[in-house]
Amino acid sequence: MADLEFFFDPICPWAWVTSRWVVEVQQLRDYEVSWRFISLKMVNEARTDEKYDQKYRDSHMRGLYSHRVCDEVRLRHGNDAVGAVYTALGDAFHTHPRETKMNDDPAAFMTEILKTANLPTDYAAHVNDESHDAHIREDTEVALGRTGRDVGTPIITFHPGQADEGSFFGPVISSIPRGPDALRLWDAIELIATSTGMAELKRSNREPLNFN
Repeated sequence: MADLEFFFDPICPWAWVTSRWVVEVQQLRDYEVSWRFISLKMVNEARTDEKYDQKYRDSHMRGLYSHRVCDEVRLRHGNDAVGAVYTALGDAFHTHPRETKMNDDPAAFMTEILKTANLPTDYAAHVNDESHDAHIREDTEVALGRTGRDVGTPIITFHPGQADEGSFFGPVISSIPRGPDALRLWDAIELIATSTGMAELKRSNREPLNFN
């Protein structure tokens, strides 16, 4: 059983930073992380307001294209391979961004991603395979069922399936903690997440994103 479940949409830069903190701790403490999906395309599908413009729609569609391929990878190669694809996507979307190319030819873009992750490139054809959407939606609903719907990405669950299971949106961090700093933050968030009755801890001010 995993120590942590991490629900991600690869197009979210804040989720990407948090995921790299999780990977840092995973390497330091040999934790098992289960990589799961939350689709911003599905979360926002009923929106009709002007703020949800074509730029947002295109971005969220890139996430769904990516999720479909990740789901095929999950079915054929398992959790670690999904993590490898997410790492390649995060680099392409955020660290060394070239994501705008994806909407022009999503299969070609995902072919590059799969090559980077050392996985069969023919899986890229699944960008348009809607049969994956049921599982993606199921994961999305699981995540939102644990936190409530008025949240974003990422959503994390500590100790899934255990008596002290706890889920939260976040932590939203602007830079990636490393070494002892990563462990201190992990221990603090784990304590908060698994404490009985703890619901929310929030502030709106954010520093500029740093992906390094």
